[in-house]
Amino acid sequence: MADILRQHGTEYLEKYADKILPSHLKTIRHITACRTPELGGQKWLCEKCGKIQYSYHSCRDRHCSKCQNDRIDQWLSEQFDLLLPVPYFMATITVPEPLRSLFRSHQKCMYHLLFKASAEAIMTLALDRRFLGADIGLIGVLQTWTRMLIYHPHIHFLIPGGGVKDKRWKYAKPNLFVHVRPLSRMIRRMFREMLKQTDLYELVPTSVWKQEWVCHIQPVGSGEATLKYLAPYIYRGPISDRNILSVQNHRVIFKYQEQGSKTFKTCKLDALKFIRRFLQHVLPKGFVKVRYFGFLATKKRADLDYIKELIGKRLSPKSHSYPKKPKKVMSCPVCGQVLIFICEIPRLRGPPS
Repeated sequence: MADILRQHGTEYLEKYADKILPSHLKTIRHITACRTPELGGQKWLCEKCGKIQYSYHSCRDRHCSKCQNDRIDQWLSEQFDLLLPVPYFMATITVPEPLRSLFRSHQKCMYHLLFKASAEAIMTLALDRRFLGADIGLIGVLQTWTRMLIYHPHIHFLIPGGGVKDKRWKYAKPNLFVHVRPLSRMIRRMFREMLKQTDLYELVPTSVWKQEWVCHIQPVGSGEATLKYLAPYIYRGPISDRNILSVQNHRVIFKYQEQGSKTFKTCKLDALKFIRRFLQHVLPKGFVKVRYFGFLATKKRADLDYIKELIGKRLSPKSHSYPKKPKKVMSCPVCGQVLIFICEIPRLRGPPS
Protein backbone atom coordinates (compact mmCIF):
# COMPACT_ATOMS: atom_id res chain seq x y z
CA MET A 1 0.00 0.00 0.00
CA ALA A 2 2.87 2.35 0.82
CA ASP A 3 4.40 1.76 -2.63
CA ILE A 4 1.10 2.60 -4.33
CA LEU A 5 0.82 5.86 -2.40
CA ARG A 6 4.44 6.76 -3.13
CA GLN A 7 4.04 6.10 -6.86
CA HIS A 8 0.60 7.62 -7.41
CA GLY A 9 -0.17 9.67 -4.29
CA THR A 10 1.14 12.95 -5.72
CA GLU A 11 -1.00 12.56 -8.84
CA TYR A 12 -4.02 11.76 -6.67
CA LEU A 13 -3.46 14.84 -4.50
CA GLU A 14 -3.08 17.07 -7.55
CA LYS A 15 -6.27 15.74 -9.14
CA TYR A 16 -8.43 16.01 -6.00
CA ALA A 17 -6.63 18.89 -4.25
CA ASP A 18 -9.84 20.83 -3.58
CA LYS A 19 -11.77 17.83 -2.26
CA ILE A 20 -9.37 15.73 -0.21
CA LEU A 21 -9.96 15.68 3.53
CA PRO A 22 -7.28 16.49 6.14
CA SER A 23 -7.70 12.96 7.56
CA HIS A 24 -6.91 11.51 4.12
CA LEU A 25 -3.79 13.67 3.79
CA LYS A 26 -2.67 12.55 7.23
CA THR A 27 -3.17 8.87 6.39
CA ILE A 28 -1.22 9.16 3.13
CA ARG A 29 1.62 10.88 4.97
CA HIS A 30 1.68 8.26 7.71
CA ILE A 31 1.60 5.19 5.49
CA THR A 32 4.28 6.41 3.10
CA ALA A 33 6.59 7.17 6.04
CA CYS A 34 5.89 3.93 7.91
CA ARG A 35 9.02 1.92 8.74
CA THR A 36 11.32 4.23 6.81
CA PRO A 37 14.26 6.39 8.00
CA GLU A 38 11.80 9.30 8.01
CA LEU A 39 10.38 8.11 11.35
CA GLY A 40 13.70 7.10 12.87
CA GLY A 41 14.37 3.81 14.57
CA GLN A 42 17.15 1.69 16.01
CA LYS A 43 20.50 0.31 14.91
CA TRP A 44 21.47 -3.26 15.82
CA LEU A 45 24.64 -5.36 15.43
CA CYS A 46 25.25 -9.09 15.03
CA GLU A 47 28.46 -9.94 16.91
CA LYS A 48 28.78 -13.26 15.11
CA CYS A 49 28.80 -12.13 11.47
CA GLY A 50 29.11 -8.35 11.83
CA LYS A 51 25.78 -7.64 10.07
CA ILE A 52 24.28 -4.19 10.79
CA GLN A 53 20.48 -4.21 10.96
CA TYR A 54 18.22 -1.15 10.97
CA SER A 55 14.75 -1.29 12.52
CA TYR A 56 12.58 1.71 11.69
CA HIS A 57 9.53 2.85 13.65
CA SER A 58 6.01 2.21 12.45
CA CYS A 59 3.50 5.02 11.91
CA ARG A 60 0.87 3.42 14.21
CA ASP A 61 -1.92 4.72 12.00
CA ARG A 62 -5.03 2.57 12.43
CA HIS A 63 -5.47 2.43 8.64
CA CYS A 64 -1.97 1.11 7.96
CA SER A 65 -1.71 -2.58 7.03
CA LYS A 66 1.82 -2.91 8.47
CA CYS A 67 1.06 -1.63 11.97
CA GLN A 68 -0.92 -2.44 15.07
CA ASN A 69 -0.30 -6.20 15.46
CA ASP A 70 0.62 -5.64 19.10
CA ARG A 71 -2.49 -3.56 19.67
CA ILE A 72 -4.66 -6.29 18.12
CA ASP A 73 -3.23 -8.82 20.58
CA GLN A 74 -3.76 -6.42 23.49
CA TRP A 75 -7.36 -5.69 22.46
CA LEU A 76 -8.17 -9.38 22.07
CA SER A 77 -6.72 -10.12 25.49
CA GLU A 78 -8.91 -7.40 27.04
CA GLN A 79 -12.06 -8.63 25.24
CA PHE A 80 -11.47 -12.24 26.24
CA ASP A 81 -11.54 -11.04 29.85
CA LEU A 82 -15.04 -9.66 29.20
CA LEU A 83 -16.44 -12.89 27.74
CA LEU A 84 -19.09 -14.66 29.79
CA PRO A 85 -19.48 -18.47 29.92
CA VAL A 86 -22.64 -18.37 27.79
CA PRO A 87 -23.48 -18.81 24.09
CA TYR A 88 -23.13 -15.65 21.98
CA PHE A 89 -24.94 -14.06 19.04
CA MET A 90 -23.67 -11.69 16.36
CA ALA A 91 -25.99 -9.06 14.90
CA THR A 92 -25.11 -7.21 11.70
CA ILE A 93 -26.86 -3.93 10.91
CA THR A 94 -26.45 -2.60 7.35
CA VAL A 95 -27.01 0.90 5.99
CA PRO A 96 -29.47 1.10 3.04
CA GLU A 97 -27.80 1.95 -0.26
CA PRO A 98 -29.62 5.32 -0.77
CA LEU A 99 -28.13 6.53 2.55
CA ARG A 100 -24.50 5.67 1.82
CA SER A 101 -23.55 8.87 0.02
CA LEU A 102 -24.80 10.88 3.00
CA PHE A 103 -22.86 8.62 5.36
CA ARG A 104 -19.71 9.11 3.32
CA SER A 105 -19.96 12.91 3.39
CA HIS A 106 -21.03 13.21 7.08
CA GLN A 107 -19.28 10.26 8.66
CA LYS A 108 -18.88 11.37 12.25
CA CYS A 109 -22.54 12.24 12.71
CA MET A 110 -24.03 9.36 10.72
CA TYR A 111 -21.85 6.63 12.19
CA HIS A 112 -22.63 7.87 15.69
CA LEU A 113 -26.39 7.83 15.03
CA LEU A 114 -26.22 4.35 13.53
CA PHE A 115 -24.40 3.05 16.61
CA LYS A 116 -26.89 4.71 18.95
CA ALA A 117 -30.08 3.71 17.11
CA SER A 118 -28.94 0.11 16.54
CA ALA A 119 -27.81 -0.51 20.11
CA GLU A 120 -30.92 1.07 21.64
CA ALA A 121 -33.19 -0.95 19.33
CA ILE A 122 -31.49 -4.26 20.18
CA MET A 123 -31.60 -3.52 23.93
CA THR A 124 -35.23 -2.40 23.73
CA LEU A 125 -36.37 -5.56 21.95
CA ALA A 126 -34.34 -7.72 24.33
CA LEU A 127 -36.36 -6.20 27.21
CA ASP A 128 -39.55 -7.42 25.52
CA ARG A 129 -40.88 -10.54 27.30
CA ARG A 130 -41.68 -12.12 23.93
CA PHE A 131 -37.94 -12.46 23.35
CA LEU A 132 -35.78 -12.27 26.47
CA GLY A 133 -37.22 -9.74 28.92
CA ALA A 134 -33.83 -8.86 30.39
CA ASP A 135 -31.05 -6.26 30.36
CA ILE A 136 -28.24 -7.20 27.98
CA GLY A 137 -24.75 -6.12 26.98
CA LEU A 138 -23.27 -5.48 23.54
CA ILE A 139 -19.92 -4.88 21.86
CA GLY A 140 -20.29 -2.96 18.57
CA VAL A 141 -17.66 -2.71 15.83
CA LEU A 142 -18.03 -0.44 12.80
CA GLN A 143 -16.92 -1.74 9.40
CA THR A 144 -17.16 0.34 6.21
CA TRP A 145 -15.83 -1.88 3.41
CA THR A 146 -16.60 -4.98 1.40
CA ARG A 147 -13.90 -7.39 0.27
CA MET A 148 -13.62 -5.38 -2.95
CA LEU A 149 -13.13 -2.17 -0.90
CA ILE A 150 -16.54 -0.82 -1.93
CA TYR A 151 -18.07 1.58 0.60
CA HIS A 152 -20.61 -0.40 2.62
CA PRO A 153 -21.01 0.86 6.22
CA HIS A 154 -22.39 -1.63 8.73
CA ILE A 155 -22.01 -2.52 12.40
CA HIS A 156 -21.32 -5.93 13.94
CA PHE A 157 -22.61 -6.46 17.49
CA LEU A 158 -21.34 -9.32 19.64
CA ILE A 159 -24.05 -10.12 22.20
CA PRO A 160 -24.03 -12.55 25.15
CA GLY A 161 -26.95 -14.95 24.81
CA GLY A 162 -28.87 -13.79 27.83
CA GLY A 163 -29.38 -10.97 30.28
CA VAL A 164 -30.12 -9.93 33.83
CA LYS A 165 -33.70 -9.95 35.12
CA ASP A 166 -34.77 -9.59 38.76
CA LYS A 167 -31.25 -10.32 40.04
CA ARG A 168 -30.95 -13.54 38.08
CA TRP A 169 -29.46 -14.54 34.73
CA LYS A 170 -31.94 -15.43 32.01
CA TYR A 171 -30.72 -17.34 28.97
CA ALA A 172 -31.82 -16.51 25.44
CA LYS A 173 -33.28 -19.25 23.25
CA PRO A 174 -30.50 -21.24 21.55
CA ASN A 175 -31.27 -20.07 18.01
CA LEU A 176 -33.28 -16.90 18.57
CA PHE A 177 -32.26 -13.65 20.20
CA VAL A 178 -34.81 -11.25 18.69
CA HIS A 179 -36.70 -11.30 15.39
CA VAL A 180 -34.92 -9.32 12.69
CA ARG A 181 -38.03 -7.82 11.11
CA PRO A 182 -39.19 -5.80 14.13
CA LEU A 183 -35.54 -5.00 14.84
CA SER A 184 -35.08 -3.60 11.34
CA ARG A 185 -38.15 -1.39 11.67
CA MET A 186 -37.24 -0.18 15.14
CA ILE A 187 -33.73 0.79 14.03
CA ARG A 188 -35.19 2.64 11.05
CA ARG A 189 -37.65 4.50 13.26
CA MET A 190 -35.09 5.39 15.93
CA PHE A 191 -32.52 6.48 13.38
CA ARG A 192 -35.11 8.68 11.68
CA GLU A 193 -36.09 10.37 14.94
CA MET A 194 -32.45 11.01 15.82
CA LEU A 195 -31.67 12.34 12.35
CA LYS A 196 -34.54 14.81 12.62
CA GLN A 197 -32.55 16.56 15.34
CA THR A 198 -29.80 17.40 12.80
CA ASP A 199 -29.60 19.47 9.63
CA LEU A 200 -29.21 16.35 7.49
CA TYR A 201 -32.75 14.99 7.64
CA GLU A 202 -33.98 16.87 4.58
CA LEU A 203 -31.16 15.37 2.49
CA VAL A 204 -32.49 11.82 2.90
CA PRO A 205 -34.68 10.36 0.12
CA THR A 206 -38.16 9.54 1.45
CA SER A 207 -37.87 6.01 0.03
CA VAL A 208 -35.35 5.19 2.77
CA TRP A 209 -38.10 5.35 5.40
CA LYS A 210 -40.31 2.91 3.47
CA GLN A 211 -37.82 0.15 2.65
CA GLU A 212 -36.71 -2.66 4.95
CA TRP A 213 -33.29 -2.17 6.54
CA VAL A 214 -31.15 -5.30 6.35
CA CYS A 215 -30.41 -6.89 9.73
CA HIS A 216 -29.04 -10.32 10.48
CA ILE A 217 -28.56 -12.21 13.76
CA GLN A 218 -26.92 -15.60 14.19
CA PRO A 219 -25.53 -17.74 17.03
CA VAL A 220 -21.71 -17.75 17.13
CA GLY A 221 -20.81 -20.13 19.95
CA SER A 222 -18.51 -18.89 22.69
CA GLY A 223 -17.77 -15.58 20.92
CA GLU A 224 -14.01 -16.18 20.74
CA ALA A 225 -13.91 -16.79 16.98
CA THR A 226 -16.04 -13.70 16.37
CA LEU A 227 -13.67 -11.50 18.38
CA LYS A 228 -10.73 -12.80 16.34
CA TYR A 229 -12.71 -12.08 13.16
CA LEU A 230 -13.51 -8.51 14.24
CA ALA A 231 -10.09 -7.55 15.63
CA PRO A 232 -8.35 -6.82 12.29
CA TYR A 233 -11.16 -4.42 11.33
CA ILE A 234 -10.28 -2.29 14.34
CA TYR A 235 -6.53 -1.86 14.03
CA ARG A 236 -5.79 -2.45 10.35
CA GLY A 237 -6.75 -0.88 7.05
CA PRO A 238 -9.30 -2.31 4.60
CA ILE A 239 -6.68 -4.33 2.69
CA SER A 240 -3.48 -6.12 3.65
CA ASP A 241 -0.29 -5.95 1.60
CA ARG A 242 -0.36 -9.68 0.92
CA ASN A 243 -3.61 -9.26 -1.03
CA ILE A 244 -2.11 -6.67 -3.40
CA LEU A 245 -0.71 -8.76 -6.26
CA SER A 246 0.82 -6.16 -8.57
CA VAL A 247 1.15 -2.44 -9.26
CA GLN A 248 2.08 -1.65 -12.85
CA ASN A 249 0.93 0.38 -15.87
CA HIS A 250 -1.07 2.65 -13.57
CA ARG A 251 -3.18 -0.33 -12.44
CA VAL A 252 -3.51 -2.18 -9.16
CA ILE A 253 -4.47 -5.85 -9.07
CA PHE A 254 -5.57 -7.31 -5.75
CA LYS A 255 -7.21 -10.53 -4.65
CA TYR A 256 -10.24 -10.96 -2.41
CA GLN A 257 -12.15 -13.91 -1.05
CA GLU A 258 -15.58 -14.37 -2.57
CA GLN A 259 -18.41 -13.95 -0.07
CA GLY A 260 -19.65 -17.27 1.29
CA SER A 261 -16.88 -19.39 -0.23
CA LYS A 262 -13.16 -20.11 0.01
CA THR A 263 -12.57 -19.07 -3.59
CA PHE A 264 -10.31 -16.09 -4.30
CA LYS A 265 -10.94 -13.70 -7.17
CA THR A 266 -8.96 -10.77 -8.52
CA CYS A 267 -9.95 -7.17 -9.11
CA LYS A 268 -8.11 -4.75 -11.39
CA LEU A 269 -8.48 -1.01 -10.78
CA ASP A 270 -6.89 2.18 -12.03
CA ALA A 271 -4.37 3.30 -9.37
CA LEU A 272 -6.21 6.54 -8.58
CA LYS A 273 -9.54 4.72 -8.27
CA PHE A 274 -7.89 2.18 -5.96
CA ILE A 275 -6.52 4.97 -3.76
CA ARG A 276 -9.97 6.58 -3.66
CA ARG A 277 -11.57 3.30 -2.60
CA PHE A 278 -8.97 2.90 0.11
CA LEU A 279 -9.24 6.45 1.47
CA GLN A 280 -13.03 6.47 1.72
CA HIS A 281 -12.62 4.07 4.65
CA VAL A 282 -10.38 6.46 6.60
CA LEU A 283 -12.31 7.46 9.71
CA PRO A 284 -12.65 11.00 11.10
CA LYS A 285 -10.00 12.01 13.62
CA GLY A 286 -10.73 10.64 17.07
CA PHE A 287 -13.73 8.58 15.99
CA VAL A 288 -14.24 5.51 18.20
CA LYS A 289 -15.17 2.51 16.07
CA VAL A 290 -15.60 0.06 18.97
CA ARG A 291 -18.38 0.83 21.44
CA TYR A 292 -19.85 -0.94 24.45
CA PHE A 293 -23.45 -0.86 25.62
CA GLY A 294 -25.66 -2.22 28.40
CA PHE A 295 -23.86 -4.08 31.17
CA LEU A 296 -20.70 -4.13 28.99
CA ALA A 297 -20.52 -0.33 28.97
CA THR A 298 -17.31 0.92 30.55
CA LYS A 299 -19.09 2.51 33.52
CA LYS A 300 -20.86 -0.77 34.33
CA ARG A 301 -17.90 -3.16 34.07
CA ALA A 302 -17.78 -3.45 37.85
CA ASP A 303 -21.01 -5.48 37.65
CA LEU A 304 -19.47 -8.23 35.48
CA ASP A 305 -18.22 -10.26 38.45
CA TYR A 306 -21.72 -10.13 39.92
CA ILE A 307 -23.19 -11.25 36.57
CA LYS A 308 -20.76 -14.17 36.42
CA GLU A 309 -21.97 -15.20 39.87
CA LEU A 310 -25.56 -15.07 38.62
CA ILE A 311 -24.68 -17.32 35.70
CA GLY A 312 -23.14 -19.78 38.13
CA LYS A 313 -22.28 -23.27 36.95
CA ARG A 314 -25.20 -23.95 34.64
CA LEU A 315 -22.64 -23.97 31.84
CA SER A 316 -19.15 -25.12 32.65
CA PRO A 317 -17.21 -21.84 32.62
CA LYS A 318 -14.63 -21.98 29.87
CA SER A 319 -11.32 -20.36 30.50
CA HIS A 320 -11.27 -17.40 28.11
CA SER A 321 -7.67 -16.36 27.73
CA TYR A 322 -5.95 -15.02 24.66
CA PRO A 323 -2.43 -16.46 24.39
CA LYS A 324 0.17 -13.77 24.80
CA LYS A 325 2.92 -13.82 22.19
CA PRO A 326 6.49 -14.03 23.47
CA LYS A 327 8.40 -10.77 23.50
CA LYS A 328 9.94 -10.12 20.11
CA VAL A 329 13.71 -10.58 19.93
CA MET A 330 15.75 -8.96 17.18
CA SER A 331 17.70 -11.67 15.35
CA CYS A 332 20.19 -11.55 12.49
CA PRO A 333 18.61 -12.24 9.06
CA VAL A 334 21.88 -13.90 7.97
CA CYS A 335 22.89 -16.23 10.82
CA GLY A 336 19.95 -16.01 13.25
CA GLN A 337 22.08 -14.76 16.14
CA VAL A 338 20.40 -12.41 18.65
CA LEU A 339 21.29 -8.82 17.75
CA ILE A 340 22.82 -6.28 20.12
CA PHE A 341 21.32 -2.80 20.34
CA ILE A 342 23.72 -0.02 19.28
CA CYS A 343 21.81 3.28 19.22
CA GLU A 344 18.61 5.14 18.44
CA ILE A 345 18.22 6.69 14.97
CA PRO A 346 16.57 10.14 15.14
CA ARG A 347 13.65 11.10 12.92
CA LEU A 348 14.41 12.94 9.72
CA ARG A 349 11.59 15.33 10.58
CA GLY A 350 8.98 15.94 13.25
CA PRO A 351 6.46 13.22 14.08
CA PRO A 352 3.43 12.80 11.78
CA SER A 353 0.59 15.06 12.85
